[in-house]
Amino acid sequence: MRIVVLGGTGFLSTWVVRAALARGHEVAAVSRGRRGDPPPGARAVVADRDDAASLARAVASLPGLPDAVVDVCGYTVAGARAAGEVLGRVPRYVYVSSISAYAGWPPGPVPDESAPIFPPTADLADYGPMKAESERVLTAATDGRALLARAGLIVGPGDRTRRLTAWLHRCATQPQVVVPGDADVPVAVVDARDLAEWLVRGAEEGWAGPVNATGPAGMTTFTGLLDACRAAVAATEGSAGVPLPLPDARLLEAGVQPWADLPLWLPRETALTAWAVGTARARELGLASRPVADIVRDTWDWVRALPAGELAHELPASVSALTIRP
Repeated sequence: MRIVVLGGTGFLSTWVVRAALARGHEVAAVSRGRRGDPPPGARAVVADRDDAASLARAVASLPGLPDAVVDVCGYTVAGARAAGEVLGRVPRYVYVSSISAYAGWPPGPVPDESAPIFPPTADLADYGPMKAESERVLTAATDGRALLARAGLIVGPGDRTRRLTAWLHRCATQPQVVVPGDADVPVAVVDARDLAEWLVRGAEEGWAGPVNATGPAGMTTFTGLLDACRAAVAATEGSAGVPLPLPDARLLEAGVQPWADLPLWLPRETALTAWAVGTARARELGLASRPVADIVRDTWDWVRALPAGELAHELPASVSALTIRP
């Protein structure tokens, strides 16, 4: 197949290009060209995907209409409209959306894909409503052929968001690591490599409609994820920071911001429903979920191979103030 990847140089999109090449496809990676080149073997095409004329020129430079599109960098409704206008005729279209498209998430739960998404009247400048409207735009442009992959928390090697890597950095550099004491709550993640291969298979097989593309609810807990971080660091550094568990109420009183200051952390009441996303259809379609310990170890190996300090994470003042000092 001839596959156009809208993106191709970012975190998930790089893995999509690699997966498509590994499965024997011809790949054209369309990006603004600001993050370097796509993986070797892919054709680099420079265009602004938010601009229909720019995108049309890029597609015209290719040898004929592609067989499939994997749209990984959809961050504006304007971009969805441009892509729909230029590529809506492509037989197979895969759009990476988000569980943020659900109007009731967080706090959730999201039992399945029938849960309501944000309406067109919502503020489309916000991420969730933007994803929901982009889904509608691309569904209409493709006459319902688009696969809408509502991704959850994407992790793995190449992740520069300083979420999972922030915990690894803290375990490697802090003698004490402030952690939520009420952390025996479910967490679900999806490895970018697993998601990328699944997206390419979706393009190959012509899947359509919405799918909650994340790990199964309860695949690990917040405690389990942190334990995996400490184990990965200890395996290479000889030791890891000692956890300092504090109750949610204590953290909130100290001004610690959920998700921002303690990445991935949500207070227990919210976490119990926010991570409860039904993924039965994704499992039926074969979305893999590799062990959390393997994801964390591979991510740590990737971080260690980067130039020193490239993903250094400054401890927020609200968290630093909670550390017990001698």
